[in-house]
Amino acid sequence: MENRILADAHNLKKLIREAEALADEAIIAMARLKQAMLAARQNPVVEVHTGQRALLRLTEAESQALAMSTNLLRVHDELSKVAEVHAGGDSGVPTVITPSALDAMPAPKDRVQA
Repeated sequence: MENRILADAHNLKKLIREAEALADEAIIAMARLKQAMLAARQNPVVEVHTGQRALLRLTEAESQALAMSTNLLRVHDELSKVAEVHAGGDSGVPTVITPSALDAMPAPKDRVQA
């Protein structure tokens, strides 16, 4: 049974890191998109207000992506706590996430933070 727990712990460790990396990639892609949108808007033949609504929507999407990234950090933190209890035999270096990183984004208003 202990081998199964360690195998599950290693799989979860791999998957949470993959999810965090994908969230970061999404944030990077949106930043590149915003940069390109702003550069395109600086063309002298394009009116200044062109694409303003698209920029506002992109900014909202960036905010949501950052909230997702923060929530993934919270998931990572919780999984680390579970691993300490149930997979204590894992000799890997524990993941330390500072409280300030977890508090970077407030919990959704409709849910109580644990």
